[in-house]
Amino acid sequence: MKLKIAVLAGDGIGPEIVAQALNVTQAIAKKFGHELSHQAAIVGACAIDAVGDPYPEATHALCMDSDAVLFGAIGSPKYDNDPSAKVRPEQGLLAMRKKLGLYANIRPVTTFPSLIHQSPLRADLVEGADFMCIRELTGGIYFGRPQGRSEDGSTAYDTCVYTVEEIERIIRLAYSYALKRNKKVTVVDKANVLCTSRLWRQVAQQLEKEYPEVTTEYMFVDNAAMQIIQWPKRFDVMVTENMFGDILTDEASVITGSLGMLPSASIGIHTSVFEPIHGSYPQAAGKDIANPLATILSAALMFEYAFNLQAEGQLIREAVDASMAAKVITEDIAESGKAYKTSEVGQWIVDYIQKK
Repeated sequence: MKLKIAVLAGDGIGPEIVAQALNVTQAIAKKFGHELSHQAAIVGACAIDAVGDPYPEATHALCMDSDAVLFGAIGSPKYDNDPSAKVRPEQGLLAMRKKLGLYANIRPVTTFPSLIHQSPLRADLVEGADFMCIRELTGGIYFGRPQGRSEDGSTAYDTCVYTVEEIERIIRLAYSYALKRNKKVTVVDKANVLCTSRLWRQVAQQLEKEYPEVTTEYMFVDNAAMQIIQWPKRFDVMVTENMFGDILTDEASVITGSLGMLPSASIGIHTSVFEPIHGSYPQAAGKDIANPLATILSAALMFEYAFNLQAEGQLIREAVDASMAAKVITEDIAESGKAYKTSEVGQWIVDYIQKK
């Protein structure tokens, strides 16, 4: 099979972790006899510095011409610490989502036996937790207009907008994944306060009738935030709007014990993007200490979701599990044991794949 991917490493630790994920991707392609082609492009702060645009047209054209996008991270203190900056790296991410039609972000939340003791929650609460957060990506308050500040700067305003089409598309996606899992969907909203949330609930209640084999529940976002901590094993597929999903998925990530372990997939109309959920971690850039496992697991999602190659994705997961069992891990999860470098972890996983 021919696999064509765009590689957007981005800022901070992005180039280092993406390099390891790309090495793993190449090892898998060779192992299974696939023809892999890849091309790199700039995005984020490095793109602003180079051409003044966090998501240049050349980068967009490459993504549109690719079957999948392997993405690192964006963000830089240079822009984070400058409130007057007119262009920011994060605007590149929003532009990419909009232009590529990335309407759904999927984050699997899975616990790893060797990391359960690092979770801030009790082991009995998190052991066996395995659910999926599906977040709508292109609507809501992040994209609604009008948005801005008054002329004197004393007032700021944002607008939350959703259409029936946007909501229906993401709810149907949630049901499609629930049918492959444990047949339960939790729709998270704030329907007791927000008009957009009431529309979400109305659309979901209409679609619920089409999926009688799936249990559907509705939960206010504040209750969901509490339930994720108190009883994470109660969830199977959680679906929600953009800002709620942004917050809840970051909250859910701590269950695993390390942000460096969680991958994500952004499903789009034109192509799909696969990336770790952690940030650019500029303090670690160039030091070869960042955890590459979330990015490597994002490559596993890429094989499964973009190319429908399940065995390839599963072998990557097996290799990651093996590296953790062998304690070939970076300093963020190594505790008192030996900490391996980013490149060493990546090479160990490549070697494991080649030996299988």
